[in-house]
Formats: sequence, C-alpha cells, structure tokens
Amino acid sequence: MPDFRQQALDYHEFPKPGKISIELTTSADTVTDLALAYSPGVAEPVREIAADPNAAYKYTAKGNLVAVITNGTAILGLGNLGPLASKPVMEGKALLFKHFAGIDSIDIEVKHRTTEEFINTVANIADTFGGINLEDIKAPECFEIEQELIKRCKIPVFHDDQHGTAIVTTAGMLNALEIQGKKIGEAIFVCLGAGAAAVACMELLIKCGAMREKIYMLDRKGVIHTRREELTPHKALFANNTDKRTLEDVLEGADVFLGLSGPDLLPPEALRLMAPNPVVFACSNPDPEIKPELAHAVRDDLIMATGRSDYPNQVNNVLCFPFIFRGALDVRASVINDEMKVAAVEALRSISKEPVPEKVLIASQSKSLIFGKHYIIPKPMDPRLCKRIATAVAKAAIASGVAKIESIPENYLDNF
Repeated sequence: MPDFRQQALDYHEFPKPGKISIELTTSADTVTDLALAYSPGVAEPVREIAADPNAAYKYTAKGNLVAVITNGTAILGLGNLGPLASKPVMEGKALLFKHFAGIDSIDIEVKHRTTEEFINTVANIADTFGGINLEDIKAPECFEIEQELIKRCKIPVFHDDQHGTAIVTTAGMLNALEIQGKKIGEAIFVCLGAGAAAVACMELLIKCGAMREKIYMLDRKGVIHTRREELTPHKALFANNTDKRTLEDVLEGADVFLGLSGPDLLPPEALRLMAPNPVVFACSNPDPEIKPELAHAVRDDLIMATGRSDYPNQVNNVLCFPFIFRGALDVRASVINDEMKVAAVEALRSISKEPVPEKVLIASQSKSLIFGKHYIIPKPMDPRLCKRIATAVAKAAIASGVAKIESIPENYLDNF
C-alpha cells in the first residue's frame, strides 16, 4: 500500500489533474441551443443586465458563485510558498464549497508587489462573483486587505482563516465552558498566537461574553502587555496591563488555553498550572501545541480540542464557511457581519446537543456521539449543518438589514 504522501499526490493527479471542473447547466445540443446560449440570443440578457445590474442574479451564475482568492503568503502551516503553490489548497476549498453547500467556486491566485495592488485586483473582478472567500493571506496584511475589500465590494468578503476559525472555535468553546461549569464572562483566557486567526477568535469570544481584561495573548516575544512598544494595531487591542511575561505566568489559574501557534509549545508542566476543569484548544496543524495523549495524562479534568480529524473535538472550518456563504448568497447579503457570525455560532453549538443521526456515526466511524467532553462540536459530515447554519445566517442578514431578499421560504434547503 502506498504511503500517505504518494496517496495524496495520486489523488490530485488521477483520474484528471486537480479537484474541480466546469459543467454545463443547460442544453447545448442543437443549433437553436447554441443560438440562445451565445449569438444572437445572449444579447437579450446582456441588455437586461445593462439596464439593471441586479438582473445578473437572474440570468447568470453570479448568485451561486464564490471566488476563493489568495496570494499564497500563509499556506496552511507551510508558510509563504507563493500563489501557484497554493492552488491545490484553493481547489480544495472549492471542492468543499460544492460538496457541502452546492456552491460553485473558482480559485484565483494573485501575484502582486504591494498590498494595494492585491486589493485593486480583487476589487476589479469582484462583480463577477456572488461572494469572495479570502484564504491563506498572512497577517497583518490580511486585516487591511479584508477591511478595504469590504468597503469597496458590494458582495460578501470573508477571510476564512480569521472568521471561519473564530466561529467554529467560539461554538466549541462555549459548549466546553458550559460542560465544565464555567461562565464565559468570568473565565481567564490564554491565547498562544497573535495572528489573524487568534485576533478574530478572541474578538468573537468577546462579542459572546468574554472580558477583554481577562484575556492574555502571547506572540513570539511573550505576553502582549501595555508597556511593550511597536505593537501592531491588532495586537495593541489585546495589550494587558500586567506584570506577567511568560506562558507559565499567565497559565497559572487560567481557565482556557487557546493555541493558534505551533507544535509542542504547551509544556506539560505549564498545563498543570491551569485552574480545575480547564479547556484546552490546541489548534496548531498538523501538530498541536500539546498532544492529546500527553495532555490527558497530565490532567484528567480537561476538555481537549485540536484541529485534527483523528482526535475528538476537531476544530474544522468546514463546519461553517460553506453554510455561511450559502445563507449569505441566498438572501444576497452585501456583507457577512457580526450578527451573521454569532448566528452561525449559536446554530453550530446547538446541533452538538441533539441526538446524532445514524449515518453520521457510520461516516465518522463512531459508536456513539453524545454531548459531553469528547463531543462538543458536530462532525463535518453531519447533514444538519447546511440547513441550520445557512438558515440562521440568512435570517440574521435579513434582520440586520444587509440582505436584498427579505424573506426565505419555510422549506428553505429542505432538499439539500
């Protein structure tokens, strides 16, 4: 049997190179079909769209088309390997959009010299699409890129490394804290890592009740505190007025550890310093900040989550981003705002508390999944995710005034 590396290469090469293709949605078999599809028939929808740009949603695939766009500066855990090297990842994202939410997606890899050049490139092609998923763009540039594109584009722009990670992390974290008998407003958080995902996670947790003054964030230089100089604006938001400087200092008595950094950076002796019944999310991929076996050997009272599929409680962005876009596209939302993100969090965490369908147990190779320490978040193959999250997001978009369509049918996505 070939090793995993060769299996992965073969998967991408055969039966045809890549993971996505384009399919026709209408007939093209006769002379009449071709006359309607192109010249002269195509002129009719062209005129309609010229008169009313919203007609593009009626006569083209725009409303179900998402661009997955990157510059390849932060590819998975591999770093800055350039735009072309990121193409397999972006194709994979397109595969997930289609498989889990029926959304057509195309990957776009951009070469650029300046951040402004990247922003201009994306803004200039945005009208082609119903939404834009930014991916694998390094911090701090990713913050400026997303914020500027949200201002300039009339469609949802969503940096999944930030907000997808934040939504899934927050849903799992709220459930874990509930199980451990801890209130989010009283919990002390330690976040190891200060990049895009870390900042987005902590901001969303704050929106859900965490107290900023009870958050300690660390980067490569240690604790981010108010007496440090040359902090980026996003790090400065988490500068704590404290004399604590090391990971061990801030972990003493902490309720939560969130790792979005690198492998094996949480020593077992530091884990022992945490408060009773701690929550540990070690989300570095592919190797977590502490291996679950080691963490459980040190503490038998913790709840543990990682980014890996071979351990319980996987924090996986696929649990939310296809369905957030599904809901946003279906009501033609202009943005994906905080109300929509929180709605996704609540929908995601609620599914975990319900009986798990038999086919999910089979697909996940699980004998039993019951809400508790080893099941705080749904499995990616759960068929309830699409309808529940997309519906919640669509309703939140309508309620917050960012949707062009102001109602969804009662049987919305019943047949998905």
